[in-house]
Amino acid sequence: MMEFNHTSVLLRETVDSVVTNPKGIYVDCTLGGAGHAHAVGEMLDPEGMIIGLDQDEDALSVARQRLSDLKCQVLTIPTNFSNLKEALQNEGIYEVDGFIFDLGVSSYQLDTPERGFSYMNDGPLDMRMDKEAPLTAEEVVNEYDAEALLQIIRDYGEERWAKRIVEFIVNARQEKRITTTGELVRIIKQAIPAKARQDGPHPAKRTFQAIRIEVNRELAILHDSFVDAVSMLKPKGKIGVITFHSLEDRITKQTFKELNCTEVFSGDILISRLNFPIGRACIVPDLGYRIVVAVDNVIFRPDTTKYNRRYLVYQMNCYPYSENANVLGRGSTMQRITRT
Repeated sequence: MMEFNHTSVLLRETVDSVVTNPKGIYVDCTLGGAGHAHAVGEMLDPEGMIIGLDQDEDALSVARQRLSDLKCQVLTIPTNFSNLKEALQNEGIYEVDGFIFDLGVSSYQLDTPERGFSYMNDGPLDMRMDKEAPLTAEEVVNEYDAEALLQIIRDYGEERWAKRIVEFIVNARQEKRITTTGELVRIIKQAIPAKARQDGPHPAKRTFQAIRIEVNRELAILHDSFVDAVSMLKPKGKIGVITFHSLEDRITKQTFKELNCTEVFSGDILISRLNFPIGRACIVPDLGYRIVVAVDNVIFRPDTTKYNRRYLVYQMNCYPYSENANVLGRGSTMQRITRT
């Protein structure tokens, strides 16, 4: 088995919350190293099924081996989760008990220099999660015009020095094509004033994030993928979404809030349309439900000295509304609300 190390964040919180039917069908939409999928599979009976979707063939190869010891049914599908509805229906699956999305790049991809994701190691300027995809980071950096590059780095990377970084990239590529991550890191460091580089994350972090998001259309596919997942969700089904940065976070909340407003799906409600504070169970008299909308989490990553904020959007069963129902304040992640 190839070395594929990835620590699944919020593993028990997510799996214990999403899995409610040991004979059900569950889909890990971002299979990766199969951490979440394996934990789901361990909770299923032989009649149950865990399905893993991933566009990265390296991940799929490892995942198939790691899932081989499960007693439940296992199916892996080589595709991006933007195709989840078509991919599942092609397998004769039209209803699902639960979905899990762990968004972003995996530790394995970051730690493999030849994949071109890392600003810590020199490698080809690639960044494709699907190695067969046509667009690479090299093409974005060398062929996008300055205005398009500025929009990507400013909006996807939320980089305050975006304009200056783009100016330096455009000047550098006029001299020679930028082909490696190391070259791009040096250009970014030159663009950001030394004083601004003294504190905070690596100076190339935000730019690399932005380019990776563009190459893999990471944000563009979220809305429709969530809508498709909800459309296939069984009554009382659950969806768990783990996001890493504020852009994913915002789209996730906006999408489920939109779905809640229109009430177009058969599963339970994920985010309150009344925009209650994050991390609270909300009393919603006009819907007759109690809802857990979301929980903030701070996860310490052993490979860094900083805390990274991760955010889990998660739905509970909706119970009959009661005037005496309590509002759950901030506290332990995923506290279950009891029936009133």
